[in-house]
Amino acid sequence: MPDFSTPARPLVAGDAQGELLYADVGLSFWGGVDPFSGEVIDRHHPLSGQVIAGRVLALPSGRGSCTGSSVLLELILNGHAPAALVLAQPDEILSLGALVAQALFKRGLPVLCIGEQAFANLHDQRFVRVEGGQVAAYAVAPDDGWQPAPAEADAQAGHGPVKLSEHDRALLAGTHGKAAQVAMQIVVRMAELQGAGELIDIGQAHIDGCIYTGPASLRFARQLVDWGAAVRVPTTLNAISVDQRRWRALGVDPAFGEPASALGDAYMAMGAQLSFTCAPYLLDSAPAAGEQVVWAESNAVVFANSVLGARTQKYPDFLDICIALTGRAPLSGCHLDAGRQAGLRVEVRLPEAIDDAFYPLLGYHIGALAGRQIPLVCGLERAAPSRDDLKAFGAAFATTSAAPMFHILGVTPEAASVEQALGDEPPQRVVRLGAEDLLASWRELNSAASPELDLVALGNPHFSLSECAALARLCAGRRKHPQVALVITCGRHAHQQATAAGHVAVLEAFGAQFVTDTCWCMVGEPLVPPSAKPLMTNSGKYAHYAPGLVGRRVHFAGLAACVDAACNGRVDAVLPAWLTPPIRQGAR
Repeated sequence: MPDFSTPARPLVAGDAQGELLYADVGLSFWGGVDPFSGEVIDRHHPLSGQVIAGRVLALPSGRGSCTGSSVLLELILNGHAPAALVLAQPDEILSLGALVAQALFKRGLPVLCIGEQAFANLHDQRFVRVEGGQVAAYAVAPDDGWQPAPAEADAQAGHGPVKLSEHDRALLAGTHGKAAQVAMQIVVRMAELQGAGELIDIGQAHIDGCIYTGPASLRFARQLVDWGAAVRVPTTLNAISVDQRRWRALGVDPAFGEPASALGDAYMAMGAQLSFTCAPYLLDSAPAAGEQVVWAESNAVVFANSVLGARTQKYPDFLDICIALTGRAPLSGCHLDAGRQAGLRVEVRLPEAIDDAFYPLLGYHIGALAGRQIPLVCGLERAAPSRDDLKAFGAAFATTSAAPMFHILGVTPEAASVEQALGDEPPQRVVRLGAEDLLASWRELNSAASPELDLVALGNPHFSLSECAALARLCAGRRKHPQVALVITCGRHAHQQATAAGHVAVLEAFGAQFVTDTCWCMVGEPLVPPSAKPLMTNSGKYAHYAPGLVGRRVHFAGLAACVDAACNGRVDAVLPAWLTPPIRQGAR
């Protein structure tokens, strides 16, 4: 008999059993799990170093990157996936990866949601069996010869409670081709999981699935191309995994560079624009307030909702292109007024004389507090954060949170008042923060103990024109240390703007190097020099992911400190004045 049993909501049906691997912290599969081995590589996560292959993985939910669905697909197809996923809360990103594996490749794994209370009861269990929508836990693995029932196809799309138009039904019937048919099946299935009663037209899409996570990501895209896929709305592409024009000159291994570049080509063959940026809000095509769009890439989603006032869910890789191929999206979550209301109120005691490191640090800290809740941040009104500050805040927030947006009182467009952001409801939680509360997150991001420095990595998310200008002012008339590389990633559009404004010439005279099309979270050796030890960044997002992605410890600080370190060839490990405790001057 099991020690504990609970009914579950199957997000993706199936039976399985295995040793339990439990964590009470959400996990981003992209940047957090090696897609080729199943090892947890998020060095800030309690499961770091564990291997998920063949085990029942229990998490509160996913978090972080939209590319988690692509990583899960890789794991399923290469045999390193967990036996099942048991979640406290529904997670569209992880569910979508399993659904795509099932719909296109006849493979998959069960994904189940059991709620917060039942999830907490798994904490001390050792073995889990998932069967018929029931989750049973055991202190010792049962020896009863149990075998899972033969896998059956999940519920057929179009047979659920989602209201469909005649055009939707024509897409499902295959009238508009195989690619649109399969895409519509996936869209409707996800709408059912989300509880959406109908679909809506969307004005544009931003595709995150062009990031190369392995053969499965390219196989998926090429299958759609072979089926005649063509996008129905204006569609931009996220940063890809290589600088498409220069990857050979940069020394990238063709075994990686060729398929990574080919993946970008496959999406362009479907009609997507050659944009290759993780900051599509910097493009002229950025959506207007209230516009219904479908964006993937976690930082872009958060910026679109929070700063632009556009409306998008945090769309997983693969669902983004499915919606672009149909022009239809589930009417749920942030597409609705009710899905944009804050549930967490954060009162910030603003330190004096902050620098630009404050915003990514604050976003990182609040993201970890928020989980899936949308926060309202109060106390920053007199600071008047710039768009670059909000970009840095949002990217770090999206790294540690599963929420699709934030509000900042008096700053973001849907937070003119507390009542507007909260929807005239009291907050579910109230948290108060001062500089002293941020010290633990500062130390978490500063994982490097040595003052050594080999690389300064800037542009995660992609640098804007104004960031290029700010960096050029800091670098003008100076020269970096010969042993330190300073590399900036940005989109082609921003690079052209910065070149025309003269900033690129100033920065190249300093010794900086620009790389376009790709972003730091996709970059490895040799752009990260094989001999490089610690690196430095002003990005809270990259400071979190780099130890797992490239195996380097990180110094995190503001932009001016990054430039000083690049010139000195070392990092002076001193807290910024606004973060320094009164009785611990100079502590790290």
